[in-house]
Parts: sequence; structure tokens; C-alpha cells
Amino acid sequence: MDRWRRIAAQQRTLPGDEVPVVLATQGSHGPVIHAVNASAAQRDIASGARVVDVQAIHPDLHVERADPQGDVALLDRVAQWARRWCPWTVRDGHSGIVLDVTGAAHLFGGEAALLRDISVRFRMQGLSARLALAPTRGAARMLARHGAGQVICGPDDLEVALAPLPVAALRLQEDTVRLLGRLGLKTLGALMQVPRVALMRRFDRLAADLNPLVLLDRALGRQSDPLNAPAETPRWLARARLAEPVIDPVPHLEALASDLSAQLARAERGARRLRLTIYRVDGEWRSRDVALAQASRDPAHLLRLLSGKTEGIDPGFGFDLLTLEALAVEPLALHQDTLDGKRDAARDVAALLDRLTARLGPGKVTWSDWRESHLPERVETQVPALGAAVCDPPAMTRARPLRILIPPEEIVVLYAVPEGPPARFRWRRVAYLTARHEGPERIAPEWWRDRPGTRLRDYYKVEVTDGRRFWLFRQGILGDGRGGDPQWFLQGIFA
Repeated sequence: MDRWRRIAAQQRTLPGDEVPVVLATQGSHGPVIHAVNASAAQRDIASGARVVDVQAIHPDLHVERADPQGDVALLDRVAQWARRWCPWTVRDGHSGIVLDVTGAAHLFGGEAALLRDISVRFRMQGLSARLALAPTRGAARMLARHGAGQVICGPDDLEVALAPLPVAALRLQEDTVRLLGRLGLKTLGALMQVPRVALMRRFDRLAADLNPLVLLDRALGRQSDPLNAPAETPRWLARARLAEPVIDPVPHLEALASDLSAQLARAERGARRLRLTIYRVDGEWRSRDVALAQASRDPAHLLRLLSGKTEGIDPGFGFDLLTLEALAVEPLALHQDTLDGKRDAARDVAALLDRLTARLGPGKVTWSDWRESHLPERVETQVPALGAAVCDPPAMTRARPLRILIPPEEIVVLYAVPEGPPARFRWRRVAYLTARHEGPERIAPEWWRDRPGTRLRDYYKVEVTDGRRFWLFRQGILGDGRGGDPQWFLQGIFA
């Protein structure tokens, strides 16, 4: 919800705090609530409910589309950022992170001071957080999600702190929660009073991550529950700190490119996407991105790409910090040039694409991408050269024009015949007389893409009296019930 609020605030005015706002995802039976704001939570609107059912009770409900994948990506970045407090952090599901602060709390003045620092820094980032500190991973997770406010629980108070929490805090399956509720075991305290033998006999077929007895033992510290934190993602970043503010970043680009290239060379990596950022003295920052067709760590090549990107950057009153970061890298082993002195044509083409894209923009440098389709205008599309690989065109079973007109251009029939192409037609204010033709070739509509009522096409290869050859088609036939008279179009020109 915090992420949606920050993104939406940049585009439009947000609803008031009194308006219930929910984020919804598509479910099997319609939209389902994914997250709620504080106003919706006060009305007992919970995640998992169908949007139509909640709207029937709360007509003023404001519904927005959720982005679960974006939320997970943000949590992964937050988990890496949280390593400022301890070296072991990991994302916990889709709405939390877990930190193992063993041996690190005293560095921040104790456990209470550590939680205060975490809370303050999350608020500075525009994120709200429910915090809890406990001896075990499971206990901290349950107290943060179901406890009352910020909780610090010691080993001696663990059972007392967990006793009033609902059994759903163990992250059990719905069937298991329902069964425990029928047995009168609605809290963890009630579950602790049941003999272990009876619980194990009843749930012995469940996996360890779904067994309530195993999960309870992990939360109480009776079984180990280690934190498997992923390795820290390496950052390929070069910095230039200046003694005093400057206006022109160009003189400092060569040192940045050389520093970043040296870092990539030591790791045998090559950059595919770069970001140049300048930090102004007034607290603002500006950035420019550069994409590469082929992984590279050549400082001269990187410098050429960056030189044209500094134009248009507003330096304000000057900047005192520049960074050059490789956002995307690929393995690039050390290689030796050929002994015959010949140049590598592939590397030259990649360098040319990089320079053209950096100067003209990614949408101006394109090449063809091929799709499976019966309609000629859908077979070939143009994609950015840096975003797709070169692929061979599909094999053509029939002759196709050298030039395809997209979209097809309508022609005026001056003299029609019952079957076959028009004997005389006008295209672009010029009249043509048909000398010979070949066809028809019928292409039916693509029912999985086209709208209902789309008419079929009959294609003809037509040669006019001056020797030029055109590719015409008639859209529709008389009496097909899908419109009036058929229309004629010119689709392509043969060599």
C-alpha cells in the first residue's frame, strides 16, 4: 500500500484518509482484495475477500490494481538495504523482512534503540513498519504481524507473549485452522496445553512447514529455524567526490569510466546498462541511462557513450558527487585479439548500435522481429535493436512482395469483373490497367485476435501494362453477411 501511495501521488490526487482503499488482483472468480489501507482495515475489510462482495457492503470503496511482482521486487531491495543493521536479512513472504540481529544490537545502543532507528529510517523512506524483536524467527514474525504495537520479547517471556496470538499466526493451511477452531484451539496458548503426542498423531502426515506442532516448537526455540540469507548482490559503482561544486561533468567522466572498467575487469564482467548520476549541492539529483548492445568494459567506448548524455542536465548551483553504476552486467571473459590484425566485425556493429542509440534514442534504432501470423502486416514488427536479438525471417511458402504497405492502402475500382482482380483501378491518383494476374490466395481472419465480423481476404498478384506488379486483395465477398460491398486494397509492391 505504501508503494502504491508513493507512485499514485506523483500522477494524481490521492483519495482522502477517510476513504477505504484496497488493492486488488485478478482471482478465479473476479478481483480479490490484496491489500487495504487503514480506513478499510477499520471497517474489517480483509485481504482475500472478493471485491464485488465488499462493494455491496461498502459502496464508497475505492479499488486500485495491485502489483504483486513489483511489491516483491521492492521487498528484495529493502532486504538488501536493511543490511545496514546486520549482515543477515531475507524477505519474509510477500509483506515482510526478517533480520538476524544476534550480536549487532549493542552497536546501536541496545535493542530498544535499534528498533527506534529502524522505525525512523523506514518512515524516512515513506514506508510503514510493524516491528518485533524475539529470540526466534517464528516468534518475531508472529508478534510483528499479530502483536500489539512494537514488541521486545525475551527468552523467559516467550510463551506468555505468544499465548494470546491466534493459531493462524503459524501460517497454517485454512483446513488446519478450521479444524483447530472446531476443536476449540483458537489461540497458541490453548494449543500449548494439548499433549504433544495427541497433536503429532493428528497431524503426522503434514509437511514440517505446515505442521502446527513443528511450527510451534520452532517459534518457542525447541527446534532450530536458521535464517538462510542470500548473498549480497554486488554493486558495480564508481564515485567521484569533488572538493567543491562544479558545473560541467565531462572532465570527470574519463576517471569514472576507467574506475568502473577496472572493477568489471577484475570480476570478468561486462556492462549492458549504465546509469550516470550527479548529486547537486541543493539535495537534488539527475541521472541518465545508457544501454549497450553487447557487454563491454572498454573505458574509451563507455566514455564515448556518456559524453553525449550530459547535455540537458541542469546542474543547478553545481554538484559535488558523480556516480557511474553498471545496472546490468554479463560474464565477459578476457580475450585476445586475432594475430592477423583483422577487426572483429561483431564488436564493431555492437559499438555502432551503442553510439546510434545513445545519440538518437532506443526507439529510433530498430530491426525486424518476426511473428507467427497469417496477415502480412502482422508478420514483421520493429523492435529496439538493444532490446532483442537478431532472428532469421520465417520460411515463405509463397512469393511475397519486396515492400509491404502498413497499413494497406485502399484503391478505387474503375472497372470490375465478376471474378478476379479489377481490370482497371486507381491508386494514389494514378489509373492502372491490369494486363495479367495470378490468384486468388484466400487468407481467413485470425479468430483468436480479430474482432467478430472481420471479413476474409482474397489476394491477387497483378501485373499492369507498364510492367509493375502489385499485391491486391479484396476484403470480404458479396453475401457474407459481414458488411456491404467488398473493398479493394493494395498491400505490397513486387520487385
